[in-house]
Amino acid sequence: MTIFIASLVLPYTVTRQNSCSSEVPSPAPLLRQSLISPPSRGNGEFSNEALHGNNLTPDATANHKHIFTSDSPLPPRKGTSYPFPSKPQSNGRPPTKGAPQWRIIPATKVNDGLESAIRSAEDVGYLKDTMWVGTLGTQTDTMENCDRMAIKQKLKDEYGSLPVFVCDRDFDGHCTHCKTILWPIFHYQVPDSPKSKAYEDCSWAYYVRVNQAFAEHIAEHCKRDDSVWVQDYHLMLVPAMLRKMVPDLRIGFFLHTAFPSSEVFRCLAPGKELLKGLLGANLIGFQIDEYSGHFLRSCSRILSVEATDEGIQLNDRFVNVGTFPIGIDPTLWDRRRQPADIRLLIDTISARYRGKRIIISHDKMDSIGGIRQKLLSYEHFLNTHREWANDIVLIQLVTSTTRQPDLEATISDIALRINSAYTTLEHQPLVFLRQDLLSPQYVALITVADVLIVTSLREGMNLTSHEFVYCQDGLYSNKAYGSLILSEFTGSASIFGDNALLVNPWDFHQCANAIHTALVRNREERKKSWEQLHRSLLDNSATNWVKSFKERLSHVCSEQLSHRRCTLPCLSVDSLKAQYRQACRRMIFIQYEGTLAPWRPPSGVFYLATPQRAVTTLTDLTDDPLNVVYVVSSRTLEEQERRFRHVAGVGLIAENGCFLREPHATEWKKLVSEAHTDTWREGVSCILAYFQERMEGSWVETRHFSIVFHFGSVADREMAKRLAAECADQINDACANQGIHAIIYESAVIAEPINTNKRPAAEVAWRYAESSNNSKPDFLLIIGGDREDEDLFRWANEMESTGAVDYSMTATIGSQGSEAKTMLTHGVTGILDCLQQLTSD
Repeated sequence: MTIFIASLVLPYTVTRQNSCSSEVPSPAPLLRQSLISPPSRGNGEFSNEALHGNNLTPDATANHKHIFTSDSPLPPRKGTSYPFPSKPQSNGRPPTKGAPQWRIIPATKVNDGLESAIRSAEDVGYLKDTMWVGTLGTQTDTMENCDRMAIKQKLKDEYGSLPVFVCDRDFDGHCTHCKTILWPIFHYQVPDSPKSKAYEDCSWAYYVRVNQAFAEHIAEHCKRDDSVWVQDYHLMLVPAMLRKMVPDLRIGFFLHTAFPSSEVFRCLAPGKELLKGLLGANLIGFQIDEYSGHFLRSCSRILSVEATDEGIQLNDRFVNVGTFPIGIDPTLWDRRRQPADIRLLIDTISARYRGKRIIISHDKMDSIGGIRQKLLSYEHFLNTHREWANDIVLIQLVTSTTRQPDLEATISDIALRINSAYTTLEHQPLVFLRQDLLSPQYVALITVADVLIVTSLREGMNLTSHEFVYCQDGLYSNKAYGSLILSEFTGSASIFGDNALLVNPWDFHQCANAIHTALVRNREERKKSWEQLHRSLLDNSATNWVKSFKERLSHVCSEQLSHRRCTLPCLSVDSLKAQYRQACRRMIFIQYEGTLAPWRPPSGVFYLATPQRAVTTLTDLTDDPLNVVYVVSSRTLEEQERRFRHVAGVGLIAENGCFLREPHATEWKKLVSEAHTDTWREGVSCILAYFQERMEGSWVETRHFSIVFHFGSVADREMAKRLAAECADQINDACANQGIHAIIYESAVIAEPINTNKRPAAEVAWRYAESSNNSKPDFLLIIGGDREDEDLFRWANEMESTGAVDYSMTATIGSQGSEAKTMLTHGVTGILDCLQQLTSD
């Protein structure tokens, strides 16, 4: 079984054999060749888009230039070639006639966090058959067809990669859509500038075409038992496109960036199309619970689908949603730190800043990185703690992306203001480096640093913080257990928790206090925090990310396949009747709505009494002393009593498992606690009243443990569904901490306790049946068709598989995928016919 890793750009690209640039490695390949790839922020954005070589800021001193120059002062040595094969060496002469015009080299525009995770899993043998799918990240229109075929074959055979060739115009338009629309929105930067193109849809067509090219290419090469892992926001339409082409394919999607709240996401014009694209996957993964929660609410609000904590319920299948925090590869970092030149650099930097406390930071030059907020906080710290002015240095590393002149000018002004106020002949408090360091330089710097400060305004993870923590073990430096100051808006904040100094980047006073706390903490305090950080880091390593995602995808695919509607055979009444006759004691659960009676008559008013044929059928069942029969309903206990007052021997379960009345009993058992019932009712009622005023024909029904908002009689169905989705979203937001959730049905929104479940009621009924006759039932039948009946079906199947009952049969009348073993046709009439045949002679 092959696992296809679909990412926008492959880990490899090509360059011309006879180009000058291929003979003299550019700064980016130098970083790769130096030891391994340069540090990444782990946020899914491609690194090294623009390298500036020796482009230091004017305020950097000569000593700083000497240490951090891109021309490494280290003696030349051979690279480790991880994770790529060694590149072929050129002799400086043009290729001979007939030689390949292109050669394959490591790519620089790549998601380093993803690549490291896959490679580490392959190294330990956890992934054995992987195939990368992506573009070459370079212009390909000028390539001859023969060159494309040769490159394709070489990449597939020797590098385990399938290149996707799209025209340059489509690729550039796709990148424009991602950078100017999706990337800002996903990081809570809603474009509102007149210069912004965020509301122009011209680039959307390019985005669709590139996603379609990926889907077609994967469908061409994959087999039925293969899995596809689609990566990041660049390919959000691929899962649904691929699902149409290969319906049974195992598809997982993982988002490496943050996912915004539904209020922000709905600003996207194609937001509905993006959500539908993602829902083609079997499993959708996010970095942390916050992002998965935002996705679920966006689906509920924008698509009007049922969202649960586990995922999204569609008409024909269930899409699982989970969190899988990505991390670093400790084994790789052990190899990073071993070479002798790392120790030489550690000694050099330590000597240069002897007696100083070193704070470091590494960001991209964009508004999301929070560089401006960080420098203002640092300035505030120096102003309020002048005693540290000559004993501290902040080394700010900045990697440039798209030029932002206004932001760059603002940051430059702050940097110059700090240094002009506090620089002396012997000391400069801020070293601002607009360049990519060589990997050994970066490793040495985070090893000797006392503090790492991250002030991202929003970020999917932040692997820089993981790298810093791992290098603070004291094995290669006299310094150890450095403090981590981390923005609460990064995914890593939920991983490290209070063991890091969490800050709000917008609160300059809080950030300044965090810097002071980091500097004055004693060694024991720092060691205690570091040990907890290190433990969290190992628990969320890159290999564990691959392992958890792979196992979860395999599990949910198997589970979803077993629930597919087409796999359910029709219930054999003859076989059921034979088992019924052989049983010594029987237990039967029957859902009322849609099973014993239609959901609602044409008048739109609920039945006040049970139809006579259903009463007769239940009476025949309960008259048999070997039978224990329960009718399950979502209606209140008072309605249940009124409906079945003429069937004395039937047991009743009301409000989806909140109440139970045993056969021949008059008292009801309350199965759900009333704690906090009054506290949430008032708030939910206010929300429902607001929407009821805007939907003529809607009405609110108050039950003992739930409130139902009915909108089935509203004339404008589209408007009703949209407002119902918004209503459920508001209830879920307001009552998230009170154990209450809202679920959208075809014509109603139900707000009820999260722990409401029919299964506990069935278990209580089963225990009563065992104790009442000193013998347990050996025949179990459950008939239903509601979403809540799935818990009953699952319980009945488990009872049979564990040997708790000799025979168990579950049947559904629904059209959705189900846990039931069989299905019943012909609706209520078919069910009553089946039950009457059981009691007939």
